[in-house]
Amino acid sequence: MVGDLFDIKAASLDPAQESGGLLADKAQIVETLVGVNPDMSLKPKLAESWKQLDDKTWEFKLRDNVYFHDGSKMTAEDVKFSLERANKLNTRIPSLLKLDSIEVVDPLTIKIHTSEPNYVLPAALHFAAPLGIISPKCVNNNGEITAPIGTGPFSFESYDEKTHVMSVIKNDKWWGGKVLLDKIIIKPITDPNTRALSLENGEVDFTVDVPYNEIESLNKTSGITVDKFENSRITYMYFNLKKAPFDDVKVRQAIAYGIDRKSIVKYILFGVGTPAVGIYRPDFYWTEKDLKAYDFDAQKAKDLLEEAGWSDTNGNGIVDKNGKDLEVSLITSPNRPSLPPMAEAIAGQLKEIGIGVNVEILESGVVSDRQKSGEWDAALSAISVAMVPDASYVLDGYFKSDGINNKGYANPNVDELLKDAANSKDEKERISKYKEVQKIILEEVPIIPMTYYQMVVAKKDYVKGYEFDYTSHDYTLTPETYIEK
Repeated sequence: MVGDLFDIKAASLDPAQESGGLLADKAQIVETLVGVNPDMSLKPKLAESWKQLDDKTWEFKLRDNVYFHDGSKMTAEDVKFSLERANKLNTRIPSLLKLDSIEVVDPLTIKIHTSEPNYVLPAALHFAAPLGIISPKCVNNNGEITAPIGTGPFSFESYDEKTHVMSVIKNDKWWGGKVLLDKIIIKPITDPNTRALSLENGEVDFTVDVPYNEIESLNKTSGITVDKFENSRITYMYFNLKKAPFDDVKVRQAIAYGIDRKSIVKYILFGVGTPAVGIYRPDFYWTEKDLKAYDFDAQKAKDLLEEAGWSDTNGNGIVDKNGKDLEVSLITSPNRPSLPPMAEAIAGQLKEIGIGVNVEILESGVVSDRQKSGEWDAALSAISVAMVPDASYVLDGYFKSDGINNKGYANPNVDELLKDAANSKDEKERISKYKEVQKIILEEVPIIPMTYYQMVVAKKDYVKGYEFDYTSHDYTLTPETYIEK
């Protein structure tokens, strides 16, 4: 039994859907054409090889003797169907694939024609689960999926619409080898404290992101082991740049200097994670290593606020401008145990430099709705920056002026650098452009990287063989995992 940190809604059963799909990857129901190594280099998965034929054409050779869970053989037609469906249903996919058409050459070969040069297409095809390959037979007459059929080591068994509990069973005919677990039941437990308690009382055997203040006591509990894994996720603070005063770079820089990340990691997060400098971990090959951190400096923060016209004229402890106090609403969600206490710590630290912060803990869906409405100031979140193992995934999505996740940031120089990188065949040149963008982002502070995340995995000692996937959204149930009896 696995305790998942998100509610397992019916939409989560459809790999391509915007609102879910990740569960199909966590449970290893579906697989992508391309895999990735811990160093972010690509490796074959359902595609055994690929090559670029010209600027707008890629050819992918599919692995032979791969079968869906219903016993049918995976073919190029299935791959074409899956990718085209995801491109239609998921708004994140078109910018990744830049798809023009998919040509079936033979049962084990496809050609992907792009609308413009897309030199990172193989990396984009790692994006799980939206680009996971499914059998067309699992799509009903309404175009929906309620029982996904994939090629992975586990096949879908059931989903309870009342409890939102899902179960999968092992795929004895998996192309990748032997699957050691017979069955996995995945139960949504959105509260971190409840996840920890469920592990202690034996309700679940495996869970993630338990409260950080309970890690030590859980590790001392007989029969339980808690491990921390480096991964591609960061926690970060970001702003509504369409709204004053966050449209002023000096205010954003002041906030960055006013936050003591080191003390937050040490005292608030109990040593889980490390203070972040840039968007990417230092060990990513595309990371700009020469970035100067916004080390905590309260006086510098106050000076920047004063330069921006903010000072405490009435002695109430909060800086003001034109008769208005600098009061900020900081929204975050409770799913990740680090976010609420981190938000409260940020509020306390920013008060010391004269910024009033009201923390609002909201469900993730409400956070999304608030941002869509434009009625928000700042937010604290955690994202995986390498679900597509390429720098373009986050840089294009968050910092290009027309990026899908852009929050009002616009810099023509950044747009030009990202465009040049996208059009470059030379990987070294691409990386150079991306590193330059990272420098600009650090200077202009549209976001404040807070910590490089560590995924906390808590499990019973009889759960053996688990291997953490560095690029997973939270975890994947690897086929090597087994129960020691």
